[in-house]
Amino acid sequence: MRSSGAAIYTYPTRLEVIDFISDISRFAFLQNALTASLLCGIVCGITGSYIVARRLVFLSGGITHASFGGIGMACYFGFDPLLGALLFSVASALGLERFIAAGKVREDSAIGVLWALGMAVGIVFIFLTPGYTPNLMSFLFGSILTITTPLLWWSAALAAVLVLLFGLWGRNIIFVAFDAGFAKTQKIRVAVVDAVMLAVVAASVVITIRLVGVMLLVSLFTIPPLVSASVARRFGHITAGAVAVAVTGLVTGLFVSYRTQLPPGASSVIVLVALYVMARLFKAAATRRRLRRADR
Repeated sequence: MRSSGAAIYTYPTRLEVIDFISDISRFAFLQNALTASLLCGIVCGITGSYIVARRLVFLSGGITHASFGGIGMACYFGFDPLLGALLFSVASALGLERFIAAGKVREDSAIGVLWALGMAVGIVFIFLTPGYTPNLMSFLFGSILTITTPLLWWSAALAAVLVLLFGLWGRNIIFVAFDAGFAKTQKIRVAVVDAVMLAVVAASVVITIRLVGVMLLVSLFTIPPLVSASVARRFGHITAGAVAVAVTGLVTGLFVSYRTQLPPGASSVIVLVALYVMARLFKAAATRRRLRRADR
């Protein structure tokens, strides 16, 4: 990989792009990182579109930070941290949904408690774990360059499940996402759809947590659909656009990291934010042009 402090301020040259492609063909860790970017772009684009449409961004943040509790417990008891994060996240998401549905507490308050509790439990168990806790920073801030082959298979499986789920059950999911009350009048089992999708959100959080970490993960689920929604209206088009934006942001962030030695996760988030700003500016310019034409 190149390391040039000045490179951050200049446009990439053709030779640097060729070097990047050449190194991908030579190094397995770059191949894994690129494959993870493509698969997780699919996962984040599809899941994120549902999260944004269903207005579950704050809940997804709570699930993300609650997963840290599972990571801490897994480190303490000596099993796979991602498995601990998955179990803790799914249990937290489904438990929180039932608690909110019972009307015992406001949704935002319950999510805030879950958010803090997950982080606190994780910190306590990591503190109690004897010796050095490996790869802790990769869970907090991401480490796409250390993605393993088994995790790629899990990512591929989740991406396939999402495509199949939306292909077969897409109408029900869309109804619940945009208007749960109307969905009930259509005899759609809203509680079942919500439970399945919350489990999917929790699984998506765990699968993608190694890309950008707990701290930045929510951005992968929210920014791509927002960019896509700036130029599309139908849910299917928004979802497809979100997948394209997520993949573009992750791959471009990987190239920026390759070229400048900046953290890949943070680089990807910055690229996604830049894409969102450009999309908003493009939409504003298009709106102004339409208004000018209407005035003529």
